Amino acid sequence: MAAAGNGPLGGVRVVELAGIGPAPFAAMLLADLGADVVRVDRPGGAGIGIDPAYDLTNRNKRSVLVDLKAGDGPATVLDLAERADILIEGYRPGVAERLGVGPRACLARNPRLVYGRMTGWGQDGPLAARAGHDITYIAVTGTLSVIGAPDEPPAVPANLLGDYAGGSLYLVAGVLAALHHARSEGGAGQVVDAAIADGAVHLATMLHGMLAAGAWQDRRGANLLDGGCPFYGAYETSDGHHMAVGALEQRFYDEFARLLGLDDETAAARHDPARWAELRDAVAARFRTRTRAEWTALFEGTDACVAPVLSLREAPGHPHLAARSAFTRHGGLTQPAPAPRFSATPGSVRRPPARPGADAAEVARDWDVPGLNGGPADPARPTGTTHPAAPTRPVGPAHPADPAADRRPS
Repeated sequence: MAAAGNGPLGGVRVVELAGIGPAPFAAMLLADLGADVVRVDRPGGAGIGIDPAYDLTNRNKRSVLVDLKAGDGPATVLDLAERADILIEGYRPGVAERLGVGPRACLARNPRLVYGRMTGWGQDGPLAARAGHDITYIAVTGTLSVIGAPDEPPAVPANLLGDYAGGSLYLVAGVLAALHHARSEGGAGQVVDAAIADGAVHLATMLHGMLAAGAWQDRRGANLLDGGCPFYGAYETSDGHHMAVGALEQRFYDEFARLLGLDDETAAARHDPARWAELRDAVAARFRTRTRAEWTALFEGTDACVAPVLSLREAPGHPHLAARSAFTRHGGLTQPAPAPRFSATPGSVRRPPARPGADAAEVARDWDVPGLNGGPADPARPTGTTHPAAPTRPVGPAHPADPAADRRPS
């Protein structure tokens, strides 16, 4: 494996106008990949209600304080935008324009700038000005409807499906594609309109194809991949934990059935959807006879496609994840390591979560923006102090904002 480094986006400058949710995560991903991300925090903060020292979505970034409602605030952001490759904002449509830092003003200063906009509903349409959250965005797209048991309300997938999968990842893909265009011969900057609703629709492309082909029923818990299939789901063990089963292909299913202890007649129910309820009951009964640890040991080293369902605290201790250093420990915090991996230009966790305003002097020097003279929000941390570069290592077991400016309500 290549040694830890700064990542493939070294030399790319990103301005992030502080907010909450998918925009900060997108900026974190760019920072993990080596971009120099400067987060423009506003006085009073726009945080998620936790100590900034634990907000891991602000790792590998630097922070400056700028009051966009002050007379010189917009000019300072425009100075940063002039020197940047990418700018990311997560305001409601029209807010950046009212603050004087919208696409027209920024692109006038820097025609090659990629201006990334992260919203729930998009920059236009009947719902564009409406507040929302992950769950409301994925609700109208159909993606929420496929998650959960058929006789229960849809299950809420935290904010992973909308905010981060449908939002952050599409924003990152969009701004990097636009950056490639801007740097090509004859290329120019542009605006990237990344909406969570759009991303959530796009994520379901395969399901829409299956629906059109008659291979997917438009109801929950009745299909191959949504829990309707008894050999693709989760089952409770004798100690109250769960095992996940994904034995879709016949050869994997045969091994699963053998190790689980199903008789041939019961196992044959795989081929008859009318008997799936019978098969599910039989599988559930077998899993309830042993603990999660016992089943894990039994299926270990096989191709039965069975795995223990681990909690967030348990996951770093899984042997495979530990061997691949999927989690890392930096500054005393266990956290997911940067992904994906690069053979020649690997990323790393280089800095702890940025404290609001703590890096003004550094950024003013490095970006040649003299107007960044604001002090840190945390008086215990002097302006311009370099974050300690604590070693990154794999880990084993680890037992008042302005509501008008944000895409979501306060």
